[in-house]
Amino acid sequence: MLDHIAVLPAERVAIGEAVGRVLAVDLIAPAELPAFPTSAVDGFAVRAADAGATLHVIGESAAGRPFAGGVKPGTAARILTGGVLPDGADTVVMVEDVRLAGEAVSVPGDLRPGSNFHRPGADVKAGELVLRAGAQLGAAELGLAAALGFAGVEVYRRPRVALMSTGDELVEVGKQPGPGQITDSNRWALLAALREAGVEVRILGIGPDEPTALRRLVVDALDAADVLVTSGGVSVGTHDLVKPLLESLGTVHIGRVKLKPGKPFTFATLPDGKFAFGLPGFPVSSLVTFEVFVRPALRKMQGFARLQRPTLPVRLGYDARATADRTEYQRVTLRRQGAELVAETTGSQSSSRLLSLAGAHALVRIAPGDEGVRAGTIVEAMILSLP
Repeated sequence: MLDHIAVLPAERVAIGEAVGRVLAVDLIAPAELPAFPTSAVDGFAVRAADAGATLHVIGESAAGRPFAGGVKPGTAARILTGGVLPDGADTVVMVEDVRLAGEAVSVPGDLRPGSNFHRPGADVKAGELVLRAGAQLGAAELGLAAALGFAGVEVYRRPRVALMSTGDELVEVGKQPGPGQITDSNRWALLAALREAGVEVRILGIGPDEPTALRRLVVDALDAADVLVTSGGVSVGTHDLVKPLLESLGTVHIGRVKLKPGKPFTFATLPDGKFAFGLPGFPVSSLVTFEVFVRPALRKMQGFARLQRPTLPVRLGYDARATADRTEYQRVTLRRQGAELVAETTGSQSSSRLLSLAGAHALVRIAPGDEGVRAGTIVEAMILSLP
């Protein structure tokens, strides 16, 4: 599936809009940081050669208000943190280490040149590679970009996703379901998952169980979207219309997977480099297939180097039943036991029981087979959150 998906084009955005985005080009420092020698402490700028002397205070250098004169033999300048080191000074003495009497300051006898100030280029040198393309931009990265004077940065574009639920049995949340109807919960669960994955979402609502109307809704939405994500309508019933629709619009590469929960998962490529993911209708199946398949694809489109969630080895704290012919992702909570993480089941693993995912820390991967996996076995866990 990932072989069909490419990184989206880059765009330039203001640094205030780049939080969480992925840098598309290397960031090279246009100048050194700091640009001038700055004090690391409050104190006095002096010459190390005047160690042990009583000096005449001739002025002050504060952040943004440098001292215009120079420090000559027998003199000192008061300096505040961030202030520019005056010409002639080669060290800063902390205010706690001096004796001050009016405009005379006595300094210790063990001064060393270069103490208590930041030299130009000490943090970053001009021309230095500071951030590589592919880096995710967080607080430190954006602070660094701003310090170097970058008001905007080149980042990969976020995918635009059209999100739709299908099924005449669905009603909007807050409305009273009629006979045989259920509240549409998948849309809101998937909306949260999509936003957490960093994409832009347009909500299409509930798609109709009527081929012509469903096609019109999807085609119109794809005019402005890169990706279509649906839930429901991908099984083999007479009212499961999503898969036939995707087959008519593009190429369905995957129509079923050996996965529990989530067997009816569908992936299709569409014209103009667009994609569609048809997720099962059961709530847990929908979210598990999103984690296993859709989230990595969306991260690849955004230029992330790491597509999958992190995994850790954990020790099973329960006997895990296996499915004969399908890999199963079971929902677990984690607890620490010494240096290990121990996985405990969240209870019934029914694909309709969303409570099995609420509060789950991880998904453990149980290989297909007839015997299951005994408690105490080390298995791989896909980490959703940590306790």
